Parts: sequence; structure tokens; C-alpha cells
Amino acid sequence: MSKDLVVILTALNLEYQAVRRKLAGPQVHRHERGTRFEVGTVQGTSCRVALGLTNKGNHSAAVIAERAIQEFSPVAVLFVGVAGALWDTARLGDVVMATHVYAYHGGTSEDDGLKARPRVWEAAHGISQLGSHLARVNDWADDTPGHGRAPQVRFGAIAAGEVVQNSRISAEARWIRQHYNDALAIEMEAAGVAQAGHLSGAPVAIIRGISDRADGTKSSAKDRNWQPRAAANAAAFATRLAVELVGEQAQIAMSQADKAHTADELKEHVSNTAHNSTVGIMAGSVKESSVYVNADPKVTSPADLVAELDGFREHLKRHHAESALDDDTYQEALAELGFARRAASENTPESSKRATMALKRLRGLIAESPELGARLAPLVVAAGDLS
Repeated sequence: MSKDLVVILTALNLEYQAVRRKLAGPQVHRHERGTRFEVGTVQGTSCRVALGLTNKGNHSAAVIAERAIQEFSPVAVLFVGVAGALWDTARLGDVVMATHVYAYHGGTSEDDGLKARPRVWEAAHGISQLGSHLARVNDWADDTPGHGRAPQVRFGAIAAGEVVQNSRISAEARWIRQHYNDALAIEMEAAGVAQAGHLSGAPVAIIRGISDRADGTKSSAKDRNWQPRAAANAAAFATRLAVELVGEQAQIAMSQADKAHTADELKEHVSNTAHNSTVGIMAGSVKESSVYVNADPKVTSPADLVAELDGFREHLKRHHAESALDDDTYQEALAELGFARRAASENTPESSKRATMALKRLRGLIAESPELGARLAPLVVAAGDLS
């Protein structure tokens, strides 16, 4: 598996361009059968994205998705674009991330009508959890003046069929709303991509910006106005999700390496401390007759900060192992720490600001642990000084 690469696919060129604008240095990658992808990095990060165009329809999307999975062995496949809303839950410009996908055209025709026999694919748990976390953090949207309210992320079913739905009163529209009344949005590619991911064992996320209401207004002036905005919102959320997915893989790899080297690192630390014969102590806090202390970190570069954050991760792990941090808080804390580490490693003023914000969010998560708070406080200050 390519631990630093995510595949993003779109059906329309407008959607493709919305994602491409998020990439730095895209380079053409040609599949041996002629399919062309562009591989670049999400701006300001080390996350690589292989971007491809499937064209309309579940069948085409399935073939290209399968081809991309075999070619790149990605961390995940994200299908990104626009869709029609089936209900008023999702407003124009909002983003819908599928919890599951219905291939709603499966059925049996009987004397008393068409009976639904859909295929259903559920979203991978890890991606769903990460998407929910990003929605709660709510810092993924582009800050574009004049676009009114900020888009929201909705989670629910997406219905994928083989025809363009542009009516609320047609027989098929009424049938869809009757049998798939929990679906938030409707489109034409998600089932194909979900099937390809299922057969290949690759996690899949379907991310759609709402550009119309599937009510007869497609191709209207309003729809033409909302399509690029909805596509841009979906691209913004998807590329942020891609960055976090790659970051999680880096955390997993680092955690595995940490387990193999913890004993050696501890021995080296004790040896160096004894050799230097100087120990710098800073009191963090006093609680129930216990004094928590830690060495005052010397952070003069982004590399120093990254090293200190790696050390702080060990303290998080210890507190979690000792049940001082519950599972949810621990996972949220790891996510924020990973985001801060990646931002710090980029070594730009803007990335240092992102690192500082992530560490401040982390400080809020561990507020009930004085020892962790004392260890983190100088790192928050150090991150701010580097910006």
C-alpha cells in the first residue's frame, strides 16, 4: 500500500478542476491501458493525490476505480463531486458524506408494482469516524468572501442509479422517495466506486456537494451558479480528509516503530542524562501531594518541535494505558497531535500557525490531566514562537 497517496476520482470536468486547484505540481501518470491520472500533492502538505476522471455512470466509475486501486494501491479512494438533494435536510452548497450507498435500480417487477432489491455498501468505519471528526472541528471550508453561510457536512445514505433524476413528481422519483427515504442525495457513480472498493479491499468515501434538489431545476441558472460552489466545497472537504488519512498512516507507522525502539531510546536517554550530569527541571503542577516535572524543552527549529511532539505522544500513550485518558479523548488527542506534527514539519509561517491551533485544541482535550498540560504548555509557546 502507498501510505502517502489517496486516489480522488470525479465524474465531471468541473469537479476534476475543483480538486486539481487544491494540488501542487500535478504530473501526468498514464496507465498502460491509456487512462490518464494526475499525481500531485495537496498544497502545503506531503499528502499525494492521484486524480482521475471517470465520466458519468456507475459502470465507468467502477472500471476506473478498480484500475486506480490496482495502479496506486492507495490509502483510500474518494469519489468527489456534486449531487442532487432528495430532502431539505441538506441545503445547497452543503457536503454529504455517505454512511452507505444504495444501488437503487436493483429490483423485481411484479403484478402489483416494482419491488426494491438494492445492493448496499457501508462506508468503512475508520473513514466515517475521521469524516465526523473533521466535521466537528469545522475548519476545512475555503474562506471565500461573498458566499454567504459556511457549508455544513451531512452524513447519511446516498442513492446511486443509472439515470439523471430531475423531478419530484415522476413515478420513479416518488418510488425512490418511498423506498429510500433515508437517502440524503442522489447521483450516478457511487455504487460503481463502492463495488470496486469492496472487491479490492480498499476503503472508499463518497463526498458530494449539493448543487440542486433533483426537482426539475437542473441546468437552470441557479444550478449553474451552485455547481462550481458545491464542487469546490466537496473538493475542500475531500482533500482535507485525504491529508488526515495519510497522516493516520504515518501515525500508525510511527507507533509500530516506537514499540520496537522504546527500550533502546529509554536506555540512551538515561545514559545521555548521566553523561551530561545536568538536569533541567520545571515544575508543572502540584496535585494531591504529587509534583509533576519535566525538562524545559529547547525548541529552536521545526525539527526540534517535531521531536518534542514525538516525545509527548509517548506520554499520551502512557496515560491512556493507565486509564487516565478514555479511548475517545485519546484518539482525538492523537489526531490533533498528528496534525500539529505534520504542520510543524512543513516549516512555513502559515504551517506553524496551524500547528499552534492544533496544539491549543489538544490542550483543551487534556485539560483534566495536569501532568500532560504542564508538558504541553511550553510546546504551545514554542510553536507560536516559530511562526
